[in-house]
Amino acid sequence: MLMANLLDILFPKYCVNCKKFGDFLCPNCFSRLSFDTKNICLVCGKPSYDGITHPVCKGRNRIDGSFTGVVFNGISKKLIYQFKYKPYLSNLSFFLTDLLYESLIQNEEFNKILSLSKDDIVFVPIPLSAAKLRKRGYNQAEILAKGLSRKFGFPCLNLLKRVRETKSQVGLNKKERKENVSGAFEIINHKSLIINHNIILVDDVLTTGSTFSEASSVLKRGGVSKVWAVAFAREQ
Repeated sequence: MLMANLLDILFPKYCVNCKKFGDFLCPNCFSRLSFDTKNICLVCGKPSYDGITHPVCKGRNRIDGSFTGVVFNGISKKLIYQFKYKPYLSNLSFFLTDLLYESLIQNEEFNKILSLSKDDIVFVPIPLSAAKLRKRGYNQAEILAKGLSRKFGFPCLNLLKRVRETKSQVGLNKKERKENVSGAFEIINHKSLIINHNIILVDDVLTTGSTFSEASSVLKRGGVSKVWAVAFAREQ
């Protein structure tokens, strides 16, 4: 409690949107957030009722589905920006993780996956490039993955690394995004532990799903059974 009070003194909380003192989102701005209920199939990009890849889109190395926490709007964008580009505050990571967790536990299909997979699930963050990791000092996807790992009780492992520098996906169309991340990942440690396991990839934002799809393909070629994607927000 003393440490928490000290952190509040050293790093006072202000609403990321209106700058009102008190918390990362004031009640008024918080009310403008909404859970994302419009799932898409990451293979074809068309709506998917339950977030699962369409039967006709399924393939041996294709991703099995995706789930996102909140709609990507002005409020969530500012939360993510502060998380990624401002001085990192641990309390903000708890705030974002809690929001994502609340969305996921209310998702019937996601809970079905957890119950059927039992102890075979591993949370895996999408890795940053070495240059970005050095510059930022942390991987925001790893922080979210570890937070979900604690809440759901499944392990979190860094199974992937970026072996090729990629440019920013911002401003690229779907084809360009796919080409940009092609061959960007490879499996590292714990490969023997993931054979026939089910992986939940974690990142902060989902746009077209190209990054998730490429990571899924690498993992499935390495022996993973199923792969799903989870992101804090989905850009629509």
